[in-house]
Amino acid sequence: MAEYKLMKGNEVLAEAAIRCGCDGYFGYPITPQSEVMETLMARQPWTETGMVVLQAESEVAAINMVYGAAGSGKKAMTSSSSPGISLMSEGISYIAGAELPCLIVNVQRGGPGLGTIQPSQADYFQAVKGGGHGDYKLIVLAPSSVQEMNDFVDLGFELAFKYRNPSMILTDGALGQMMEKVKLSDFKPRWTSEEIHEKCGTWATTGKPASRKKNIITSLVMDSEIMEKNNLRFQEKYRTIEEKEVRYETFQCEDAEFVLVAFGTSSRVCQKAVEIARAKGLKVGLLRPITLFPFPKAVIKELARKVKGFLSVEMSAGQMVEDIKLSVYEAGSTVRVNYFGRMGGIIPTPEEVVEALEEKFSWELSYGVKRSY
Repeated sequence: MAEYKLMKGNEVLAEAAIRCGCDGYFGYPITPQSEVMETLMARQPWTETGMVVLQAESEVAAINMVYGAAGSGKKAMTSSSSPGISLMSEGISYIAGAELPCLIVNVQRGGPGLGTIQPSQADYFQAVKGGGHGDYKLIVLAPSSVQEMNDFVDLGFELAFKYRNPSMILTDGALGQMMEKVKLSDFKPRWTSEEIHEKCGTWATTGKPASRKKNIITSLVMDSEIMEKNNLRFQEKYRTIEEKEVRYETFQCEDAEFVLVAFGTSSRVCQKAVEIARAKGLKVGLLRPITLFPFPKAVIKELARKVKGFLSVEMSAGQMVEDIKLSVYEAGSTVRVNYFGRMGGIIPTPEEVVEALEEKFSWELSYGVKRSY
């Protein structure tokens, strides 16, 4: 029988980790995501499933603990908020370079610097463009509800192990603190040593049988030619992810003349903005990217051939808008792409979004035709 609870986003991240068979959580407190570790400590999953929960001495230590656990084929995760993810970036790059699966959660807060504890989406570049050093990519999932905060924990691990690549849930302080009814996932047992060896034995440090060579977990390669071959293999993997793992949702885009593009909390605002715009006679739709990497380029290219404009709505100075523009450019379209956003922890209102649409596309609305760049 399905189990439903009223829970905070941060709390459900912890509960979902326990239920999906996570082996270890290593983290460090930072607002607005501290309840993830606090909930795990209160739940004491080590008495129920054997899951390890450890507060490290810093974010740097936490991500390197994840690195070690992931190297042995374990389901390992961490969570933090924007400045903490910055501190983890070196370790995340190491994990990507060693081709290890893990789950990282970023409950974003406003920046730059220590900024504010209020919600933001200004870590988009950091998440989808690599964030740390080197040519690597994370698989990035962007929930827009507490239910998806639950669902994406299991999905994040699934994709991480499928591609031997770190996954990230990119959420924000509003969703982390928001309470909604959630259908909780069923419990999955943690993998046994035999299952880990069967699923991950070709690469994980599970003990060396006589039938194979040592598994050496490292991102260090001193031979440049070998390192280039590694990088070429990574890029091929990322292209495969782009081909097979794109996820998105559309809302009233069938007859839309203008499309709002937004993820996470901003997409919730935009869904109401679409309703307001439609009531005013404006044919507006919403595209919500669920995977930020891979980005839903194909659907934007398709929409670019028939709409009069895109408005990227973000809680940042405008970051995702660049990927929308690139997708439109690749489609050979000259349709205009504009941006509207709020910063510093302020969430835009639906009315502000509609006003921005009317202002930035006043020419198209006045003359009824596309205006090219």
